[in-house]
Order: sequence, then C-alpha cells, then structure tokens
Amino acid sequence: MTHRLRTRLLHAGRPDPNVVNPPVYHASTILFPDYAAFRERESAPLDRRHMYYGRMGTPTTRSLEDALCELDGAVGAVLSSSGVASIAGILRAFLAPGDRLLMVDSAYGPTRNFCTKTLAERGVETVFYDPLTTMEELASLINDRTRMIFLESPGSATFEVQDVPAITALARDRGILTAIDNTWATPLYFNPLAQGVDLAMQSGTKYLNGHADCLFGVVTTRDPALYQRLQHDALAHGMHLAPDDAMLALRGLRTLPLRLPAHEAAALEVANWLSEQPLVTRVLHPAFETCPGHTHWRRDFSGSSGLFSAIIKVGSEPALAQFIDSLTLFGLGFSWGGFESLALPMWPTRICSTVNVAADEALVRFHIGLEDTADLIADLSQAFQILESHTP
Repeated sequence: MTHRLRTRLLHAGRPDPNVVNPPVYHASTILFPDYAAFRERESAPLDRRHMYYGRMGTPTTRSLEDALCELDGAVGAVLSSSGVASIAGILRAFLAPGDRLLMVDSAYGPTRNFCTKTLAERGVETVFYDPLTTMEELASLINDRTRMIFLESPGSATFEVQDVPAITALARDRGILTAIDNTWATPLYFNPLAQGVDLAMQSGTKYLNGHADCLFGVVTTRDPALYQRLQHDALAHGMHLAPDDAMLALRGLRTLPLRLPAHEAAALEVANWLSEQPLVTRVLHPAFETCPGHTHWRRDFSGSSGLFSAIIKVGSEPALAQFIDSLTLFGLGFSWGGFESLALPMWPTRICSTVNVAADEALVRFHIGLEDTADLIADLSQAFQILESHTP
C-alpha cells in the first residue's frame, strides 16, 4: 500500500521499527566486523558507502537522510552544517575555473556574496538574471561556458516567483544543470525535483527543523551520478552534520505537515490585515495577485509559508527604528521558519524591476510564527500608531 506523504514522513528514517525515535549516535570511530568488510567498504552500495567513519555519517544522520529523501522523492540527500554550506557545496562541486553561472538576481544575500567573492576568486563568472526574465532573455545569457542556472523561488526578500518548469526545460535542452533554493516552500508545497530541477537545496534551519534550535542544510537529487559527486565533495571538504543536530532536525521534520499550514494561515491573515493599513504601500506575498510571479505560484505551488514582505511608508530611518523597536511580539533577528514571529528591515542589493522602494519607504520582511494572530495584529497596530505620529 502506498501511503500519503504526511504518513510517510512519520515513519521514514526509523531503522528499528520498535523504536519511535532513532537513538543519537555520538561516534567518531565506526568499527568493521572483520578484515573483509574493511576491504570491501568502497564497493558497498552508494547510499551506505560513507558510513565507516563518524564524519561520513552515523545511523542518526542516515535516518535523517532517509526521511528527507522520502519528502521529495530523491535518491540521496547530502547534509551539511547550514544552508549556506549546502549552497556553497553545490556551487563548489559543479563549477570550475572558466565556467559561467547564471544566478537569479533575487538570491539570498550570502549566496550572492559567495558568487561575487569566492567564485570570482576561483575564476568562475557569475551573471545575475532577473527572476522574471523571459526564456528568450535567459537564453541570450547562455554561452558555451555556462554550466548551471541557479534559482530561488520565491526570492527571500522581494518574493518574485520564477517560472521553474520553463527554466528547467531550457537548461535541459542545452545540457545545463539547474539548482534551486527551495527553503521557503519546502517540498511539502513545491517539489522542484518533480519539476525537473537537478539539485534541490534547503536551509533545514528554517521550516524543516521549525524550532529555532539547530542549524543544518541539505541538498537532494534524483540523479545517482549527481548524488555521488555531491557526496564526494562534501567528504573531501570535511562537511558533516553533528548527530544532536540531526536528531533535532528529524524531530522537527515529523511535524512539518502540521506546522506549515498553521504558518500559512496565520501569515495570510496578518498579510491581509497589513494590506489594509494606510502606511503600507504594498504587500509582497506569493499568494497575493499583486506579487511578482503570482501566476507561477498559483500554477506550481500547493500552498504558501509564513514569510513575506511589506513596503511601509516610514518617512525616515529613525521612524523605522522606532516602529521596529516598539514591536513586542516580533523579534528582530535573522533566520525564520521557527515558531516565533520576526520583523526584519531589509535593503535589496539590486535594482528591482518589479519591486520599487521609495526613499521614504522601508521593506520589512515578516515571519509569522505560531502565536495567536489577534495578538500579533494588536502588536502591529500599536506600532503603526506610533509610526503614524512620526510620519508627516
């Protein structure tokens, strides 16, 4: 019998059917039963080959990998200590000096920094493309040195939703790899591997864990050759995930199908309320028709998460500071995806073709946690009252 995803997530990654939660293995040394097993370690099946030294995996990390593969139908999952480490792993494993990378212009800030600094120093050219580019425009950026197109949909600040199926089809016709940052939706609401993306990355720190108490990243693929190359690069660079973090991640993953709809419903309620406020110029939420690329979201996604942005008329930066500091339930901090609500002023690192922020406005990214939405709206309401008293 084939079970639905919500059921499979509860039962995946449980090697012992009599133990609900796999134990945490704190082990650097993995013993071989005999000389023959020691000699045959390199000929073992690919998905088990790395479990002969603690850095290369333990039953704890293997359980998490199995569960993550179940989530998006992958043949293999490569874990790392953070989302940034997973992004760097993709770019490092598949790009060499002289190659060209097409990177979406709305990418996560650290991704952009890795391209403009680390990749540039290694002789890899990065060309940034508009997230809502036409396929003709994107094709014009491809040359014989182009090896990869990297997507992030939606963008983590301005929330443009890309035409992922069209981009993957274009890349596939030209023999170019595609990779995506799918942290916002998780495979629960959008499965990029099913849309033809070669390499799907997530910052598991966010919704996969969901409790704001561990950091990890993951890359999955349906191609055994790509998995082997990713795994080789991770081992060569000493990347690994600590067993305690793997346990926390696995615990959080079990409740993802319950948590993400709660974040979605609360975020939509708060976002709709914000859209009615006089000082809010625009709400950037993929489920809103006014969000760039909304038609792509409606076609390809089965839901939305708790992260979105609002452009707010603040008048000045001191007034913005007072608005942020007057919030009592919204924390000011990086990251998102946990149970807590956050409000983070952001300054886009590019000239946005579809999202304009005037000099007297600010872009504030909200993550809506699991608090009661009536309390969150009341908190925002009093902050807007303070802002209105300081806005001409």
